[in-house]
Formats: sequence, structure tokens, C-alpha cells
Amino acid sequence: MIVRPHLSSLRLLFAVRGTILPRVLPHVLGIAALSALVVWAYRQGYLHLQISSPAPLSLLGLTLSIFLGFRINASYDRWWEARKQWGALIVELRAFSHEALALLGDDGGVSLAVRRLVKRNIAFAHALAAHLRGYDAREDLTRLLPEPEAARVLASPNRPNALLREQERELAALLREKQLTDITWSELRTRVQALLHVLGACERIRFTPLPFTYTVLLHRTAYLFCLLLPFGLAEALGWFTPVLAAMVAYTFFGLDRLSDELEEPFGTEPNDLALLAMARTVEMNLLEALGEPQPEPLKPRDFILS
Repeated sequence: MIVRPHLSSLRLLFAVRGTILPRVLPHVLGIAALSALVVWAYRQGYLHLQISSPAPLSLLGLTLSIFLGFRINASYDRWWEARKQWGALIVELRAFSHEALALLGDDGGVSLAVRRLVKRNIAFAHALAAHLRGYDAREDLTRLLPEPEAARVLASPNRPNALLREQERELAALLREKQLTDITWSELRTRVQALLHVLGACERIRFTPLPFTYTVLLHRTAYLFCLLLPFGLAEALGWFTPVLAAMVAYTFFGLDRLSDELEEPFGTEPNDLALLAMARTVEMNLLEALGEPQPEPLKPRDFILS
């Protein structure tokens, strides 16, 4: 996630780091170079253009703008839904841990059962981030879970789900041992069910992309439009054609690339969600509740928070 201080209007105009410009600049320069070549060939008489008006290109550009707007709105909806789910995750993990501390506290202290429940919640945040990004959270899980349980969780193809299953087993054992009543067990189990809903919602976003044909259609149309644009403007605009073509290409290519990034909010692109930072926030909050040392919060590197 891009994290930058508020910039003035002038500095915002020339900001490069943390923007989409470095990733689309080669394509924009390519369109500008093609435009300059088309204008030169037209001026030298090597190219004869029979385009009396750029109106057809304007109509195509307007249509393309509308469809790009639809796509970026759909991608942003996925990004925002993912952020809401992680916000709900943080709330549920905090509430679960606070209730466990209140219901199972040992004369003002923290019992072993509570420590297991709370550290399992921390492990769940790290495991979910790894599950959605496709990396291995083995190190985090082994330091937070006891050995037999860590082995069971690591052997599961869906580690966040395995951790919630372990929470259910722990709560059932506490109920049988009379450390929880039916009411308190039901309250804590409701928190586990809420975490299951968050897991399912995140998996739905992660493993159900936007229709591929829709993405390809807009991507191809944007490139074809920008490639044809110099031929429609060379006669009317002359050497101003490369400037206008580059501006249009920056807009269309930038929107196309930005929608690609927002479509997969759990990835590692600059505009994706800061899953590691949110998992670290959960760990800091819950270790504080246990009275244990806390790690340092993650800080942005080159304005990028992972």
C-alpha cells in the first residue's frame, strides 16, 4: 500500500515515486515515439492520410473511457471489500482475545489456556496473510504454536481453517472441563464463526478474479486505440500529436494497470493491501493484552507499506 504524506498541488503534479507512472512510462514513450514517426512520415510525404476528421476516434475513445471506468470501479469494489474484511478480522480477533482474557482470567492473571487462544489468534492473522499471498508462514506459526499443534496446522492445505478448527477444539475442551459455561462457550464460538466468514470472504475475492475475457477486451482495445490515435491526429495537430497521444496513453494505460493492481488486493503490488502490516498490528495488540513484549510496527519503505 502506498503511504505518502499529503502533498501540495504542485508537488503532487510532479510526484513519481509511489505512482503508476514508472510502470506505464515505457508504453507511453513508445506511443509518443510512434506519433513522432507518423508526423515525420506525413510531413515528408511518405504517408498519405485520408482521415478528414478525428471524430470516429473520439467516439471510440469515449466508449473506451466508459468501459475502463466500469472496470476500475469493479476492481476498486474488490479492493475495498478486501479492506473491510481485514478490518472486521482485526475487530473479531481483538474481541475474541479480550473476551477470553475476561472469561478465563486466573485471578487477574493470564492462564495457559488464554495464552494458547490469544496466540492462536495471532497465528491466524499471519496464516491468513500467507494463505492469500501464497507464501509460507512456517516461521510465524512455529514460534506462536506449541509443537504438536504447529505440526498439525503446517500439514493442512488450508492453515487458517486448521487454526480455527484448533480453536473450536480448545473451546470444547474448556467446556467439558467446566472452565466455560454454555453461554460463555457460545459467545466465544460465535467469534470463531465470524472469523470463518472472514476467511471465506477473503478466499472468494482471492480465487475469483474478474472475467478474463472482459480484461483482455479492454486491454487490447486500449492499446489499439493508442496505436491508431497518431494516424487520426497527425494532419490536424502536426508536431503536437506526440504530446496529446502520450497524455491519452498515460491515462488509458494507467487506468488499465491500476485496475489490474486493485483487482487482486492481496498481492504485493504497490497499491495492494498492507497485509503484513495489519498482521503485525494484530500481534502487537494481542501481545500487549497478554503483557508480553511486542514487536516494532512495520514501516513503509520508499512509501510502500507491505
